[in-house]
Amino acid sequence: MFRYKIALMTCLISLALNGQADPEKVPKGMTFIPGGTFLMGASASQQPVASPAHRVKLNSFFMETREVSNKAYYEFCMATGHKLPEFWGMDIYKSGTGFPDHPVVGVSQFDASEYAKWAGKRLPTEAEWEYAARGGLEGFDFPFGEKAIRSKARYNDPEAEKGPVPTGSYEPNGYGLYDMSGNVWEWVSDWFQAGYYSESPEENPTGPGWGTFRVFRGGGWHSGAGCSSVYYRNALPQHWVDMAGGFRCVKDVE
Repeated sequence: MFRYKIALMTCLISLALNGQADPEKVPKGMTFIPGGTFLMGASASQQPVASPAHRVKLNSFFMETREVSNKAYYEFCMATGHKLPEFWGMDIYKSGTGFPDHPVVGVSQFDASEYAKWAGKRLPTEAEWEYAARGGLEGFDFPFGEKAIRSKARYNDPEAEKGPVPTGSYEPNGYGLYDMSGNVWEWVSDWFQAGYYSESPEENPTGPGWGTFRVFRGGGWHSGAGCSSVYYRNALPQHWVDMAGGFRCVKDVE
């Protein structure tokens, strides 16, 4: 715990020294993520498709502080005529207008991309997502330390009610982002290839040029603790929908 607090303090100091964005220029509901270099991935013993761990350098960007909510997604559907999520109206998954502050679920990667375009944003790259999830910390498997902790993230709990919890129910990570571990899986823009990390470019990687599956990150309310780690990679077809599948958007810094 002491090591985590020291690392978090270092992260906050780094944010102060490396230039925060002008508060007036940070889009509403988003957080400035300062560019930098980090160690992405894990060892083969932790997850083969997340290896090898490798250095990645990213430009600064803005990321939505919370997962896209039912309320926000409903507004998109009403404005564009886009279909409602697969599980819309199912209380067990907290999906519908009765749960405005819960994260939207049951959306495909294609749906998420369409929402992002409508909002003037985009889906994060896999590298951006992991960098943001780590919150400025290095050497930890979770945004809040070395182990999964139920009081800090919503992952599989046999004694809990099914479905996600409202966005922002747990404390944020070092970048001020909520639910980067658990609650709902989050789509990113990258195609998935198991061996991509061996050939990924060092600066601003955007993933393979093609694939069969899209990357899904962060774990969800029905996932095991390991799936909620910052490095864990999952992948599903672009048009697949999941009862714990959501997303959040990013925006380039001009």
